[in-house]
Amino acid sequence: MSNNRFCDGVHRRDFLKVGVLGGLGLGLADYLRLAHAGEVRSPKAKAAIYIRLGGGPTHMDTFDMKPGAPDEFRGALKPIATNVPGIEICERLPKLAECADKFTILRGVSHTLAAHELGTQYLSTGNRPLPSLEFPGFGAVVSKEMPSSPDMPPFIAIPNTPQTGGYLGLQYGPFSTNSQPKVGQPFNVRGIDLNSSITAERARRREKLLHRVDAAFQGFEDKVDVLTGLDQFSRQAYEMISSSAARTAFDMSAESPGIVQRFGDGELGQSCLLACRLIEAGTRFVTVSTGSWDMHQDIFQRLDKQLPTLDKSLAALFTTLSERGLLETTSVIVTGEFGRTPKINVRGGRDHWPRAMFVLMSGGGMKTGQVIGASDEKGQGPANEAITPDDVAASFYHSLGIDFRKEYHTSSGRPVMIVRNGKIIPGLFG
Repeated sequence: MSNNRFCDGVHRRDFLKVGVLGGLGLGLADYLRLAHAGEVRSPKAKAAIYIRLGGGPTHMDTFDMKPGAPDEFRGALKPIATNVPGIEICERLPKLAECADKFTILRGVSHTLAAHELGTQYLSTGNRPLPSLEFPGFGAVVSKEMPSSPDMPPFIAIPNTPQTGGYLGLQYGPFSTNSQPKVGQPFNVRGIDLNSSITAERARRREKLLHRVDAAFQGFEDKVDVLTGLDQFSRQAYEMISSSAARTAFDMSAESPGIVQRFGDGELGQSCLLACRLIEAGTRFVTVSTGSWDMHQDIFQRLDKQLPTLDKSLAALFTTLSERGLLETTSVIVTGEFGRTPKINVRGGRDHWPRAMFVLMSGGGMKTGQVIGASDEKGQGPANEAITPDDVAASFYHSLGIDFRKEYHTSSGRPVMIVRNGKIIPGLFG
């Protein structure tokens, strides 16, 4: 990320530290209504990719354009047709326009949290933040409900993520790579050279030492969550180095030059390619984080540089997953923490605007090549019933076959549903 802070003064580094009826909790009437609407469908996803656009991308200049709005709202960019009749997106997204049949655009997604950290927590967990409770991120819940093979961490973040294990504990937190792949360079994970046999041998010696330490502290780990979490991270680090599957997944040189070129030579594109490889290798949940979407000034000059990279990266992600037969079995979410003000400010930018934003979703039995929801004629808020981050989360979990109304218990015994408020988005599964 190019900036060290968000506009509200929060350091990004500090922030990153910081049966159908029973399964869905539905009554018979609810079930019949959903069945009639085509919403009841067996989930297909076995894994998920979450693309986080940190800073809050503008909806008005990307996937929810308003060419008929007054000049001070519609901006300098124009819409273009996609390969789905009737759907238009920004002219700076031509590659995504060519594969719009592979994803769904949610418009009029709305909430009321205009601060970066709070908005990110909401969109990363599906629960409105509470000061008294830290909710687990999507990746943590997927890790708990859908464990991966022993030689691949279930939840990998490229390069890092604000998602945490929350009240589930450190053991369900992300394995962060702490770096992003670069074309033509060996990829190191958390400073570890995966191609080094010497490193692997050292890891085996350290693993033996860890077993001896575990024996010395036997009986304490069940009482101390931090020890349990650290032990989990140690095992994951060892498994990453010693596993041939992991080493192969992270070996970006194994990709053909054509595929590498499709994703582009930027960090976002190569991170998306790595996400595809990790899912293919058996990881359940991968996050890719990219920033610099906090555009309070000179927004159109910045979008001219940033949108082509986003366009190439996301189009390559959807296309490659589809070609490899992974799109139907991989749920994909692309989102920021909020949208941006429909009216352009005096500095030529747009400010924070949670009342209307976009989300892209795909895979896992979702019906793609459509737009669900709408904002009003100036993009200021939902035109009809709002889609909430809770609804997005409920639909995401449903695509993976996870009961989003299931109750967990905090360390103090407090019962908490995975998603406290939320429903499956009508029309998303057809």
